[in-house]
Amino acid sequence: MNTETGKVYIVGAGPGSIAYLTVKGKELLTQAEVLVYDALVDSELLQLVPPNCNKINVGKRGGKPSTPQTEINQILVEKCQEGNNIVRLKSGDPFIFGRSSSEIQALIAANCPFEIVPGISSALAAPLLAGIPLTDPVLSRCFAVVTAHQPEELDWETLARIDTLSILMGGRNLAYIVHQLKRYGRSPKTPIAAIRACGTPQQEVWLGTLADIVQKTAGVSLSPVVIVVGEVVG
Repeated sequence: MNTETGKVYIVGAGPGSIAYLTVKGKELLTQAEVLVYDALVDSELLQLVPPNCNKINVGKRGGKPSTPQTEINQILVEKCQEGNNIVRLKSGDPFIFGRSSSEIQALIAANCPFEIVPGISSALAAPLLAGIPLTDPVLSRCFAVVTAHQPEELDWETLARIDTLSILMGGRNLAYIVHQLKRYGRSPKTPIAAIRACGTPQQEVWLGTLADIVQKTAGVSLSPVVIVVGEVVG
């Protein structure tokens, strides 16, 4: 597998369980010489790589020490220039809030070959695994996927008018999300679900409305969570 310049495969691991990894993702893992992986990937995925694979944990978790993005970019470039086949394993899909653009720009600047391998995003999978359809002929003719990591930067007036919302990284900001949606006209009776650790044995779902979901989840650490807002939750 070793080539003169190497190659980087940016692979989506899907949500939670190894069961949601794509066939191509599995094939690449079994041939990886270097694995650069995120915090939320299933530990079973690490067992798919060859015994001599160099495994590098660069996971980012809120409130905990994280590997700077510039350092991750440098690792990918250096390992590729050494002639390695590298799998950059990201939870979910690489292009849905996966910080892939920075890594790709670094690889392009260094003339390092790369390939993107899609994965199943928790924004799509979590509602399904909780029995919630994102679309419905009557209740939901459209949906939006957003990150609430910096909720003050979102256009809540527009979002409040969309049938269904799938919100990532919103656990710490649930009260703010609820406040903004009600502020811009969403009924307090609107159903809402908080789905934690989707696709894993630890998956939990809290159901409520904009009027009571904050109280129902008080004192609970929701991360990693997908929040679904809309009539389809009911």
